[in-house]
Amino acid sequence: MFAFGHIKDQDQGSMGSQPEQPHALCIPAPAQGHINPMLKLAKILHSKGFMITFVNTEFNHQRLLRSRGPDALCGLPSFRFETIPDGLSLPQNLDATQEVSSLTKSIDETCLGPFKSLINKLNKSCSPVTCIVADLVMVFTLDAARELNIPAILFWTSGAGSLVCYDEYPNLLETGLMPLKDSSFLTNGYLDTIIDCIPSMSGMRLKDIPPFIRILYPGDEYLVQFLCSVTKRAKSAAAIVFNTFHELEHDILGTLTSKFPPCYGIGPLNLLEKKFPNESLASIKSNLWKEELECVKWLDSKSPSSVIYVNFGSITVITPQQMVEFCWGLAKSNYPFLWIIRPDLVIGDKAVLPPDFLVDTKDRGFLANWCPQEQVLKHPSIGGFLTHSGWNSAIESISNGVPMLCWPFFADQQPNSWLSCSKWGVAMEIDSDVKSDEIRKLVIELMNGKRGNTIRTNAVDWKNKSEEACAFPSGSSMVNLEKIIQLLQTSLP
Repeated sequence: MFAFGHIKDQDQGSMGSQPEQPHALCIPAPAQGHINPMLKLAKILHSKGFMITFVNTEFNHQRLLRSRGPDALCGLPSFRFETIPDGLSLPQNLDATQEVSSLTKSIDETCLGPFKSLINKLNKSCSPVTCIVADLVMVFTLDAARELNIPAILFWTSGAGSLVCYDEYPNLLETGLMPLKDSSFLTNGYLDTIIDCIPSMSGMRLKDIPPFIRILYPGDEYLVQFLCSVTKRAKSAAAIVFNTFHELEHDILGTLTSKFPPCYGIGPLNLLEKKFPNESLASIKSNLWKEELECVKWLDSKSPSSVIYVNFGSITVITPQQMVEFCWGLAKSNYPFLWIIRPDLVIGDKAVLPPDFLVDTKDRGFLANWCPQEQVLKHPSIGGFLTHSGWNSAIESISNGVPMLCWPFFADQQPNSWLSCSKWGVAMEIDSDVKSDEIRKLVIELMNGKRGNTIRTNAVDWKNKSEEACAFPSGSSMVNLEKIIQLLQTSLP
């Protein structure tokens, strides 16, 4: 058993005469972008008096130990780490994100038994589990909660807009708008078709829907079936929480609440977490790759709002040709850049950069395998973010007032990009068929153009609203957090 953390004295005192300390079992989906926000939520609950057991897959547990050190998951008794198997054999690359469709299928089919066994072990060996906080993708956990008669909430770690899109998958299939008839529909203009069937998101194009439903690639058909299933099963949860805030997605959250259990925005969690500081948990991090902190020192040497930050997240992969286009687009923009290049970023090869590019940009470019993104995005030298539009990146960028260039790859990234560009006005989108000249023009426009200045102003406005949402005691996310805490404690005697 791996354990650390402690309940602060004031938290223990605040429990008053309650006869039992609440014990939350927190289980993220096994990917970097899901683990990060779940860990933030777990820390917040811990600061509010909950004992926490945080459950990773065995595969990701080992990755955390490699990236953070062998003692990273040892410590104090009220914030413990446990594991369950993901049901897959070990891949060849132990430090790359696992293939999405096979991992998803294995988790849904094999993890309920080990999860129930873990709960039984915890109930016998320490404080009984009194509630479950699970990633919505880990919807099988609701079965265990029903058996135990304890409350279970689901955590959708993306924005609310993407869940609306997934919930509309059956309608898109029934009307024949999807799947695509063949790959020619990727380029013949069909995906530019405007659709008005997505509630609260009028004006979306077919290309803005999470692209699994195009059913063109291996695994897509299963993922569509799985996503239709989990959205249906999620409707039996006690509540669904989101790493967003009411002011940003109030209409979309309202749409979801009319179809799902009560839906609460409790974000941005990178801001809300700071309202509950706890030094004993400060060393607990969730990076699956080792962070290169030298990049922050490099940023210290740059002028305010002068650097373009480039990071495609933990899953996106690009072709060697796309890598070349991004290289020369950044080079020809003449702006300093910090570019995060995972070892597995380029399909079928290591990330090999053109030698001329390295010579051309040696005085104004910094390349790293991974970085502390929250620290980077709040750095004063960052003037823009070229991103894949994963939700963590989007909400962290919004909460720091950083304008974006969006190049969505898959899953929730397409609707996140559309919302950022069309609804919130904090971003511009890069064509999927990326060209260096387009990158050059967009970087220059974002950093110092008329449209870029408007986007920057909008981003700062949303930053201010996100801070208001997390303000104590009456910010919308703070109020919603208290509602969730009350719900999770309903099983206590």
